[in-house]
Parts: sequence; structure tokens; C-alpha cells
Amino acid sequence: MRSLAWIILCVALSAPALAGSPQPVVVFAGSASQPPLEDAAEVFQAKTGIPVILHMGGSGAMLSQIRLTGHGDLYIPGSPDYMEKARAFGLVDNDVAILAYLVPALLVPEGNPQGIIGLRDLGRTGLRVGLADPDGVCVGLYAVEILEVNELASTVRPNLKGMVESCAKAASMIPLKLVDVVIGWREFASWKPEMMDAVLLEPKQIPRLAYIPAARLLNAGNPPGADAFVEFLKSSEGQAIFRKWGYLTEEFAAREFAPQARIGGSYMLLQGW
Repeated sequence: MRSLAWIILCVALSAPALAGSPQPVVVFAGSASQPPLEDAAEVFQAKTGIPVILHMGGSGAMLSQIRLTGHGDLYIPGSPDYMEKARAFGLVDNDVAILAYLVPALLVPEGNPQGIIGLRDLGRTGLRVGLADPDGVCVGLYAVEILEVNELASTVRPNLKGMVESCAKAASMIPLKLVDVVIGWREFASWKPEMMDAVLLEPKQIPRLAYIPAARLLNAGNPPGADAFVEFLKSSEGQAIFRKWGYLTEEFAAREFAPQARIGGSYMLLQGW
């Protein structure tokens, strides 16, 4: 495997000879990885001098932007579902890196004032439940799958209070006191630990675990820079940044939360959602 130093040298040799103005790496990413990616981009630029421009939002919206603009170097969605869509559209390289793993959980305000202990509590009368849009946000699709597989959709849906368009907005619903609980990723609780707690699901209630994939776009304007940034994210330093934010970087660690769950794969959204 090419070392990070070798790739960075390629960037320096292939970039336009404009002193102090290296070509940036343009990333379209699902906001499931927003805090670690923002940190990693800052460290990477400080180490290499290569700027990283992050466009973040729902994984579906980011994929649509790539298709419409034909612009960008990397796609980093919040789950492999959307990477498979990008592959089907012929947009990404076949070399896909796994950066971290994600575990579905219930996010509640710090201290869990509503006393939510499990998935079935979400059908409680008067409880306000937050969800990301399952049609364009990976965590929303995983949430719907969990509700349907556990036969709780009909009891929980009356409590839904809007479906937001990104992971970042789903995570912010708790600090903003818009809802009492969000079906999201366990890792959200590490974004604002002073304001959020994670209530874990029973292992048998989780049909799928997710991971954060990264792949270079086939029409990338800066392939060496894109490869260098991915190599940095995969390096010990990059992985430490993900762990700092509470993400799991090893498959076995994710499987401890749901040993029988699939990792990756897809789920067809049912009509009516």
C-alpha cells in the first residue's frame, strides 16, 4: 500500500506550480461523520498544506449534488447504502475505505428525564420522537427499518415530530429541546456529552449496523489529494480522531452491540414513509 508520504509527494508534483496555493480536496460527506471529519481536515491541512473543502448534509442530498454538478473529489456517506447507489450511478472508484462503524441507539437529553429505557417506550402517549428523513438520510432509513422489523412503526409514528434532512439536524433536535428522543446513532451522544445520553437498543432489535465508507470520485479533479486525505483518515492519527469523538474503528467493537446484525447491506423503504 502506498504510504501517506508518497501520496503527498505525488500531490506536490502534480499540482499546478503556484507557490502557497495547492489544489484543495473537495469532499461531499454525510453529516454522520461531521465532527471527526472537520477535525481531521484541519489536522491534514496543517500537516500537508492541502486544503480540504467539506460539503456536508444528508447522504442522499450530497449524492444528488455530485450527480448534478459533476464536481468533487471524495464521497463519504453515512452508510454503505449510499455508497452502493454512487457505485450504481458510476460515480466512484471501486476502492472503498471503511473509516468507522455506527450503532443505532436512542438519543435522549442528559439525565434521561423521560425515563426511556427501550424501543417500546417510543410509543408512549405524548412522547415526542425525532427522526431523520428516511428517503435521504441513512440514519433515518436505519431507524425505519428498526421500527418495522420490531413491529413498532404503527405505535411510534403518531409520536413523530417532523423528519429532518441530515444527521447533524437529527442530533441537534435534543439540545434544542425539539423532541424527547431521537432514533439516531450511538455516536451522536459524543458530539455534546453534556447535553445528550445514548440509550442502547437490545442487540436482537438491531437488524443492521452501519459503517462510514469513503471513495474517490471517478471525475475527481485532484486524485492524489483525495487519496492522501483518505490515507490520513485511515492512519493511526486519523483513526484516533474518530475514536476521540466516540466512534468505533474496529468491526469487532461494533459487533459487541449487536452480534447477529448484518453490517451494511440495504433496506427498501416501504411506501408511506
